[in-house]
Amino acid sequence: MSRLTALLASLQRALAIAAVIAQGGIAVTGSVVRVTGSGLGCPTWPECVEGSIVPVAHPDVAALHQWVEFGNRTLFGVIGIITGLCLLAAWFAKPRRRRVVVLAAVQVGGVLAQAVIGGATVRLGLVWWSVSVHFFVSMVLVWFAVLLVRAVGEGDGPARPLVAPGLIRLQAVQAGVLYLLLIAGTFVTAAGPHAGDSKTPRLQVSVATLAQIHADLLFLFLGMLIALGFALRGELRKPYWTLVGVVLAQGALGMVQYWTGVPEVLVSLHVLGAGAVVVATAALWVASRERLAETGVAVEEIRQDLARA
Repeated sequence: MSRLTALLASLQRALAIAAVIAQGGIAVTGSVVRVTGSGLGCPTWPECVEGSIVPVAHPDVAALHQWVEFGNRTLFGVIGIITGLCLLAAWFAKPRRRRVVVLAAVQVGGVLAQAVIGGATVRLGLVWWSVSVHFFVSMVLVWFAVLLVRAVGEGDGPARPLVAPGLIRLQAVQAGVLYLLLIAGTFVTAAGPHAGDSKTPRLQVSVATLAQIHADLLFLFLGMLIALGFALRGELRKPYWTLVGVVLAQGALGMVQYWTGVPEVLVSLHVLGAGAVVVATAALWVASRERLAETGVAVEEIRQDLARA
């Protein structure tokens, strides 16, 4: 492969990594909007206030709340640029690789979907389930962004497991439990004190009950992780122990958060941790499989070109 082709492949990878960071980062900034009570800082959509895209003086909305919410909306534009560049880089790559194009298109489509979901969330007055959907879609896009990072540096042939079939099935179930864990976490938040706006009704279920369900799912996830640890060998140990460390840190943070009355800063840190758990789980997922080249370009050659670039 030429030097130019290698540089383009390196650019693709950098853009894919940027997509991972951006998709996870927007969830964190969204949590800042929530804990500062700025969810309706821009009370309409797509405008911030009636007649203006940007914040203007408004008798019913504090300027700080407007700018916090407007800043979060602006970041969606940044994500749109990053994911758009991912798609353009995949489309104009030589050779054009269908799987990379599809994964990049998922990122662009996800951003457009999130814009619509975000608008609906505002128009629905931050009703708790709409906020949960908003967060959940972000975590799904983080997962697919990790797949995109991996796809840039591997072939396009069928996935070949590097572990026993039983472990592949266990990982699939574990991924399902992870997303149930994330959903349960949004329910805890929906019943908690941080509504995003003082007038937003909360989920009328005991926080303690929801927190217990959330913790039970965490223990189930940890049990599966321990089971994986007895069987994984070689290069898979590094992503495995990374995942273990991230999950334990997130669990400890969640307990501190609960015991201290859910302080605002810990809410945002917990959202950051949730994104980190998704990234680490997806990284172990892709490390457990490899895709060989369908045609004449060897996977090792792709990796060497990325390294040279």
